[in-house]
Amino acid sequence: MSEYQPSEIRISDSEREDALGKLNEHMTAGRLDIDEYGERSAKIVTAKTRGELLSLFGDLPEPKPAFGQPHPTAGLPPVRRERTFAEKFIPVAAPIAVIALVAGAFIAFHIYFFLPFLFIFLIASRGGGNRWQGGGRGRPRGTRYGRY
Repeated sequence: MSEYQPSEIRISDSEREDALGKLNEHMTAGRLDIDEYGERSAKIVTAKTRGELLSLFGDLPEPKPAFGQPHPTAGLPPVRRERTFAEKFIPVAAPIAVIALVAGAFIAFHIYFFLPFLFIFLIASRGGGNRWQGGGRGRPRGTRYGRY
């Protein structure tokens, strides 16, 4: 079984992204012009092995792509931070808002459903009846058009 040389090991997408970021640092430092940056970044995107990537950084100083090196914070316990007001408030306020909306819609539906009945009740309680027949608050009986 043949062993791979370190330069023949295939690279991952995250290693390509790391190399593009480091190439960008060299361009912003003025070591590369825009055309050379474009050529090298195109080659980084199509690179398949570590050797192909490292050859693009041969004439450049640090930073260079790092393969398989742990992240500086690897192995450290995660940093716990205090939750902000919004992170505390939203989980409590959201269910209350939903309940209030459902209750409001339920109440509003019933108000509009019973509104015509309320209107009829108010009209009937004012005395109702036909004014021309002498009922309610119309003209008193015996006046014009009355029977008596």
